[in-house]
Amino acid sequence: MQSTDLGNKESGKLWHRKPSPAARDGIIVNIIHSSSDYLPKVLRFLNVAFDSSGDCLIAGDHQGNIYVFDLYGNRFNLVQRTAQACTALAFNLRRKSEFLVALADYSIKCFDSVTKELVSWMRGHESSVFSISVHASGRYAITTSSDTAQLWDLDTFQRKRKLNILQSVGIQKVFFLPLSNTILSCFKDNSIFAWECDTLSCKYQLPAPPESSSVLYKVFAVTRDGRILAAGGKSNHLHLWCLEAKQLFRIIQMPTKVRAIRHLEFLPDSFDAGSNQVLGVLSQDGIMRFVNIQTCKLLFEIGSLDEGISSSVISPHERYIASIMENGSLNIYSVQALTQEINKPPPPLVKVIEDLPKSKLNSGGLKMKVTSGRVQRPAKSRENKIQARILKQDLTGNFENKENEVSDGLNKKRLQILLKGYGEYPTKYRMFIWRSLLQLPENHTAFSSLVDKGVHVAFLNLQKKYPIKSRKLLRVLQRTLSALAHWSAIFSDTPYLPLLAFPFVKLFQNNQLICFEVVATLIINWCQHWFEYFPNPPINILSMIENVLAFHDKELLQHFIDHDITSQLYAWPLLETVFSEVLTREEWLKLFDNVFSNHPSFLLMTVVAYNTCSRAPLLSCSLRDDFEMVEDMQAEVDQQRVEDEAWYQKQELLRKAEETRREMLLQEEEKMVQQRQRLASVKRELRAKEMQLQDATRRRFLKLQQDQREMELRRLNDEIERKVHMRDQEIATTAKDLEMRHLELESQKRLYEKNLIRNQEAVAKEMREDADTYRRKVDLEEHMFHKLIEAGQTQNQKTQKWEEAKEKDFHLKSEKKASALSDASRKWFLEKELDDALEHAEHPYNTVPRCQSGQAASGYVPRTSQLKDSSEVDSSTHISLNQRRVQWDTMEQDLMERVRNLRQRLTAQARNRCRTPHLLAT
Repeated sequence: MQSTDLGNKESGKLWHRKPSPAARDGIIVNIIHSSSDYLPKVLRFLNVAFDSSGDCLIAGDHQGNIYVFDLYGNRFNLVQRTAQACTALAFNLRRKSEFLVALADYSIKCFDSVTKELVSWMRGHESSVFSISVHASGRYAITTSSDTAQLWDLDTFQRKRKLNILQSVGIQKVFFLPLSNTILSCFKDNSIFAWECDTLSCKYQLPAPPESSSVLYKVFAVTRDGRILAAGGKSNHLHLWCLEAKQLFRIIQMPTKVRAIRHLEFLPDSFDAGSNQVLGVLSQDGIMRFVNIQTCKLLFEIGSLDEGISSSVISPHERYIASIMENGSLNIYSVQALTQEINKPPPPLVKVIEDLPKSKLNSGGLKMKVTSGRVQRPAKSRENKIQARILKQDLTGNFENKENEVSDGLNKKRLQILLKGYGEYPTKYRMFIWRSLLQLPENHTAFSSLVDKGVHVAFLNLQKKYPIKSRKLLRVLQRTLSALAHWSAIFSDTPYLPLLAFPFVKLFQNNQLICFEVVATLIINWCQHWFEYFPNPPINILSMIENVLAFHDKELLQHFIDHDITSQLYAWPLLETVFSEVLTREEWLKLFDNVFSNHPSFLLMTVVAYNTCSRAPLLSCSLRDDFEMVEDMQAEVDQQRVEDEAWYQKQELLRKAEETRREMLLQEEEKMVQQRQRLASVKRELRAKEMQLQDATRRRFLKLQQDQREMELRRLNDEIERKVHMRDQEIATTAKDLEMRHLELESQKRLYEKNLIRNQEAVAKEMREDADTYRRKVDLEEHMFHKLIEAGQTQNQKTQKWEEAKEKDFHLKSEKKASALSDASRKWFLEKELDDALEHAEHPYNTVPRCQSGQAASGYVPRTSQLKDSSEVDSSTHISLNQRRVQWDTMEQDLMERVRNLRQRLTAQARNRCRTPHLLAT
């Protein structure tokens, strides 16, 4: 057997290896839930329910943890923390993920097992709900408590109907019959009624069981086809009813070790068309025995004396049995493993003790008692009549409960004798005696129709005029007065009605129907003549009181007359408050013990008696205000007397409590420790739940941010796509423009190359002309230089030597000066050429060279003039011809090289402009 501890995990696997349940116990897995608090303990499972598929079940423990177990997917999940014990579960709703849970605060909640959110919250019960039955369609649900059953619409989660019963009867179970539209209600007096779901009309009532079988039904089960009802209770007998024939057709006796039956459930079968033959019977010893109701053979059993079962549920497809054990754990059984040896003959542990034929059921029939060993002859059953309480239906569809009628052992004469002897009725039976004396109808339908009309407009602001500390008491008083006002319109304008009804509301605040009917009965029987002079006080009633007072105490009446005191002052306040303001609770209860047991005129005699008993203080009053002060003084005296008596009683109780307090102190300390531990556990759970809520809120906020970012990204993507589309269109247009511009540049390129060639030819021609002029000038200078040399040869030799030395010195200086001047001239020329080239590059369409636009205008100085000046200087300084030739040749080569480089750069720039048309476009 595999065991799984849920611990503090919210999800996980049920088993870690494939289960192989044995035939002897059939257990697939044992599930426990242990807490890891300071004192480890096991959290007990309380309820379990399967869904409609049968592969998932839901279970809740006593701390309100709700788990979903997926037997097919081998998973468990914590779906809810309710922080209070669950009393009933239902998991077969129309919306598969939703489930109903009844809680310890008498409310029913609907949760979603997937989203883990609260779907609806239903209130209306005043005691714990122990059963939830869901209609086959999943649309309706019936919740049952000990005092009422309520029908809910699961689409709107509104209450449709409410079944109220007498407290003395009590409800055992109310549920839907499978695959039908019938509701079966079972009560503690063994009465069983069938109702139509839509109209809620009574279809039939099952007859009472025979007297020979004194079984009080407590548990019930119905076959899948809704034809057979099994009922059992504190006995080892099982009753099988045929719902079609409305007859008891079999009584099965369980083994002698079975003393009480705690649970019944039929085992479904896929091949019996819903007429289930195997019934599971859970007894007081914790063993669930499965019996064939036809052959009465014991097929198999689960549980043991050591490991008893508390409750069990069978899946709809008969595969699994989920049982809550007495130790608080949850066992999952495999039906297939349990029924492997079903063909082996089991011992005869069950027997049929009574099998009634359908034709002779009503006449008593014959009882067949089967024992092991021998067969006895049939014996006639006792001919005593079967007594049963039958609810008869009147013309309006309501039921009258004859149990409220005063029986022979409880009549007015005997009650009056008891009242005369003791002065009051026993406190324990007072309410029962009052209800019997007043013969209250307990008409739930009529009262519900009045309550459903809501709060009457006359009592919407009741708390302002009558401030009551208890909210519950104020609500009950408001509801009772509203029901009276809806019942009769005159009560909406009756000012003293709250004073009249308040003591009864305070007495019957836990049973509003009885409270309403007591007040209504009091008004009809004891106050029937109070409204003849409405809205004035009942003059006729007050006149009767005055006549009685005149007969019994003329002096007091004359005193009232002398001081102008009318019966509206000394009698009417007592009547409209029904003595609740002048008597204590015990005195008031004793008074109405006598009022309800006597003629209605007894109430008037009580008014006279009260004034007669108070004649001494009344006779001492001489002013009108004194009488109204007397009333307050009497109330204060009574209040003081009650307070004094309560003080003495309190002192006595304190003395006794002091003796027991020391003994209780240790117990209280232990309880305090346990309470602190529970509070700590609850705080931890609340903290964990708060963290879960915060985490859920954070995830929700992050999801919202993520959605906003995704939406922003989608918007940006759309914008990018739009801009990309526009860019593509612009590129296509630009490409066409560039293509046209390229053609234009090609034509401009050819024109520019043509002009460039022409300019280059003109520059080369000019340079050749300059070079020829320079050579001619050099030849002329050389010729003149030779003439000068020949003339100087005739000078003196001494002067020649001095001149040669001087010439050498001067030659060196002149050479340096000529070199500097040549460098400056070359630098100026190169800068001029570079400026012209750059200007030509910047203005490619101006193809006319600057040299052709006039040398004087451009500031260009011909090289011939420069060379002429230089030659004149050189001739004056006697520079040698060879050195000048070398110098000018070097300058010419350098100049030609620079011109060649300039042409190459210009050509390259022109080609680059043609290759990059966008530069021209800019």
